[in-house]
Amino acid sequence: MISQRKADHIRINLEEDVSFGRLTTGFERLRFIHRALPELDLREVDLSTRFFGKPLKAPLLISSMTGGTEEAARINRNLAEAAQARGIAMGLGSMRAVFEHPELLPTFQVRRYAPDILLFANLGAVQLNYGYTVDHCRRAVELVEADALILHLNPLQEALQPEGDTNFSDLLRKIEAVCRALPVPVVVKEVGWGISEEVARLLADAGVAALDVAGAGGTSWSQVEMHRAPDEVHRQVAAAFREWGIPTVEAIRMARRGAPGLPLIASGGIRDGVEAAKALALGASLVGMAGPFLRAAVVSAEAVLETIEIITRQLRVAMFCVGARDLDALRRVPLIEER
Repeated sequence: MISQRKADHIRINLEEDVSFGRLTTGFERLRFIHRALPELDLREVDLSTRFFGKPLKAPLLISSMTGGTEEAARINRNLAEAAQARGIAMGLGSMRAVFEHPELLPTFQVRRYAPDILLFANLGAVQLNYGYTVDHCRRAVELVEADALILHLNPLQEALQPEGDTNFSDLLRKIEAVCRALPVPVVVKEVGWGISEEVARLLADAGVAALDVAGAGGTSWSQVEMHRAPDEVHRQVAAAFREWGIPTVEAIRMARRGAPGLPLIASGGIRDGVEAAKALALGASLVGMAGPFLRAAVVSAEAVLETIEIITRQLRVAMFCVGARDLDALRRVPLIEER
């Protein structure tokens, strides 16, 4: 069932309309102030950064997507090879499949293709209420030689899945226990509906090392589950949530207010290097993208490399045109918001 669900998710994301309707990320309302005299050489613009102590050539993360099927193995290999070549970070899809079907582990093991990248293992936080323990979390990291663990939150998605795990009670305490016990940093992320100020504060107090806000406006997983629905009742329930969530721009702002001391990963509908620049200017440390990389990865590693090259060039030009020599300078650049 897990492998079929993962295969369905890839197919639906590539073939169906899984966008939000009217709700957007909010980036289209933000504008940089163009600097006609940047007092910079474009070649001097520096995209490099460090996250969890590991150097990155650009502040980009290939967001967690997949694993657990033959096609997913090929996609992950293409993503990992490109991440290694371009010096960016990568997240793996949920590794629950590995614990229920150990033979699927090779579809997640990408270290042979990417020995140096910042790599995130990934489990659903709700699984801590379904028999998973701190040891499972530790083992997930060890099995793929990851540098950190992502615990993802997806209450709406689980509620819309006929087979969903919907007991989210008392999870905060268990997340805190994982944070205390693991020897690697723990990141908590949403999957596409955003993290509020209150939840950010609770997670910061629980000891998470970073937050991935994964705001609304990109892929609507309620739409994905609508396309997976086994009957009309499930389909109509899912369809009602197409406009649900906290837009990505607002999620970044909320998380900064709720957890001002934590590094933020901005994701959720970010499509190019200009929007990435806006997310960084809002205070993000990394920018995560999934859709653009998935569409490239089903083609080849070379297509992923080209996608990374396009995004990093766009980011570099945006920084140049606001006079930001490096990422610290970019975070001091004002943004104009249209109402």
